[in-house]
Amino acid sequence: MPAANLSGKADSEGITPTFYGWAFYSPRKPSAMTAALLKTPLHALHIELGAKMVPFGGYDMPVQYPAGVMAEHKHTRAAAGLFDVSHMGQVLLKGAQAAAALETIVPVDVIDLGLFKQRYALFTNDAGGILDDLMIARRPDDLFVVVNAGCKVQDIAHLQAKIGDQCEVLPLPDQALLALQGPQAVVALSRLNPEVAKLTFMTGGFFNLDGIDTFLTRSGYTGEDGFEISVHGDHAVALARKLLAQPEVKPIGLGARDSLRLEAGLCLYGHDINTETTPVEASLTWAIQKVRRAGGARAGGYPGAAVIDAQLANGAARKRVGLVSSERMPVREGAKLVTADGTDIGVVTSGTLGPTVGKPVALAYVGREHAALGTEIFAIVRDKRTPMTVSSTPFTPNGYYRG
Repeated sequence: MPAANLSGKADSEGITPTFYGWAFYSPRKPSAMTAALLKTPLHALHIELGAKMVPFGGYDMPVQYPAGVMAEHKHTRAAAGLFDVSHMGQVLLKGAQAAAALETIVPVDVIDLGLFKQRYALFTNDAGGILDDLMIARRPDDLFVVVNAGCKVQDIAHLQAKIGDQCEVLPLPDQALLALQGPQAVVALSRLNPEVAKLTFMTGGFFNLDGIDTFLTRSGYTGEDGFEISVHGDHAVALARKLLAQPEVKPIGLGARDSLRLEAGLCLYGHDINTETTPVEASLTWAIQKVRRAGGARAGGYPGAAVIDAQLANGAARKRVGLVSSERMPVREGAKLVTADGTDIGVVTSGTLGPTVGKPVALAYVGREHAALGTEIFAIVRDKRTPMTVSSTPFTPNGYYRG
């Protein structure tokens, strides 16, 4: 996402946060908009912990704590960070036809998703563009769906309009969502219930965490091992305090959440993917299983299938790629990309100075003739050319636990 924090200056620790508001928010001042911001169940705890709060997705959210974005990023990579992601949308789809119904609006295999397994998915439009990305988990009596904060109202309306006659669409506004991320997350969480250590990446289950009932999955948005924990809002603070009492765990804000996800090469909706990008252009074809592709047993039948199948067969004119620079100048969202002779070939959609990588990293769209790994191109930063190299993602190895 964007380039500067609320003061318009770089973060004091040398990293300029790239997301969670900078393009959208003016400096905080009393206003009707600020007064109308929603609060998560953990809002008072964030204030107690000294968080710097910013508007995001209609909520007053912690962008960083006193340690700063850089320290929070590094702590998550080394130990365990606790994130409040309660602004996200949580929804249950109930009924015998829920999986089949959901397949009519996403290009992924839902019917064959195993019990307590989780899968990444996409809502698409008739042009093959992405309305939102989401997570789906199968539970014994329903599908548990998590959608993005900024899209949740329209996503819930979309679900109700498209499949509400085939299954029950039940939003869960009273549920909070916590993310515990990092290589020591399992150590910390296991003290509350040792059974969580048996989960592998993209699996989940119902767990009582030291007296608090939850549904959790071993997943996250940082590239690290970790868990996302759905808990009733009435118990969210108690659970957060139990987790923060563990020596490995520190609170982490949305600034570090963004730099972590970018180093992991993960897309941010509204920036790296949107209604104008298809899954093929976005390099998300891994999310479309063979059974849903042309020739598969349940091919098509979702919005934009013809467009997406054609691109799967023939390729797309442009492609999302990773970029790395050997120079120190961060390359931000919106920077134009050019060839050595100055020809425009694309645009950066997310960028930062990667704290773990130690160099500028970015996600961008370029013409497919410039998308090969190792291709040398240039980003225009402050009217100067910054050399970039097309790179594979993630930019830093992921730590997912696969057993």
